[in-house]
Amino acid sequence: MERHGKVTQSILGPNTGVAEGEVTASLLGPFVGFHHQALLIAALWPEGKGNVAYGANIGSNHTSKAPDQELWPGEGVFFGLGVNIKYPSDFTRAPYSIFAMGVNALAQKLTFPFSLINTPAAVYKGVSPAYNEIRPAWLLTDNMYTLRRNEEKFKKRNKAKRTTFDFDVFRPHIVDLMIDARNRLLEVTEVKDLYTDKDIRGLGKNYMLEESRLKAIEAYTFYIKYYALLGLKRKVEELLDSGSKEQIADLISRPSSDLRWEHQRRILKTELRGNDVAEGLRLLAEMQEKVARDVEKSKEKDDRRGCRIIDDYEVVHPSASNDAFVLDTWRQTRKMQNQIEELLSKL
Repeated sequence: MERHGKVTQSILGPNTGVAEGEVTASLLGPFVGFHHQALLIAALWPEGKGNVAYGANIGSNHTSKAPDQELWPGEGVFFGLGVNIKYPSDFTRAPYSIFAMGVNALAQKLTFPFSLINTPAAVYKGVSPAYNEIRPAWLLTDNMYTLRRNEEKFKKRNKAKRTTFDFDVFRPHIVDLMIDARNRLLEVTEVKDLYTDKDIRGLGKNYMLEESRLKAIEAYTFYIKYYALLGLKRKVEELLDSGSKEQIADLISRPSSDLRWEHQRRILKTELRGNDVAEGLRLLAEMQEKVARDVEKSKEKDDRRGCRIIDDYEVVHPSASNDAFVLDTWRQTRKMQNQIEELLSKL
């Protein structure tokens, strides 16, 4: 607690601080940002890695009958300025989702990772005006800068001495949620302009446009493959380092006792057309290029908007191409691509 923050009947995890505002009857996991005046009551947030912005009211635990309602925020969820979150709600299967500024969210369960929940841009016939618009996988399609920067930010800010963390966003549990979300989007039998929870389970008290459904399917699929191909690269490196080159040829088709690799291997069996290891590594190099490009593009949007509004914006803000994190992303990308070229030369 830095600036008179109030914490009662609550537990705070490592690297979590409450600078101002109130936290009551809650469990906050690691790396929860709570820097300004806001309210959080009856929240079970063991995964942490999220943010509570100024003016957020996350505490409607009283139904007028009894104060017995609760919230499960989920890993990496960002509550924007002035949001109002009604209870009970469960966002644990929608990790790394963002509730945009001013959103009033009804009690609900969300099951689409990396979503943006925003105020409705229009009123649609048959849809409650209290519903918000959801864009599943929005952080993957439009805001990769934030996701990748969070990974690095948490690594650098970690001060825990007795607790270890897996800072990777794309982990088996998260990827399984992505697979489930994508499959539900693919199961649509009647294409519509707009969908609600009556059409697709897990949309909560929100509507989704067809354009968003198609973009989400593509994004989920891309990053499911990307996660699995990262595992392929790791296993090829391990086998070459241990002098077991002969085991590489059937690496994708052969079951493994390495639990994470087995998870990744099964995904590759499903998502790729064949078992060619070299082809998979080449695909990873191409995908990494797109990831880096998307990181830079998501930052460029800020540049374009800022320059339209503030006359000297570009004078005091480094452009995306000169942003320290973007530059580091490209360095890491070239490093990975060089590593892949070296691996291919040894196969």
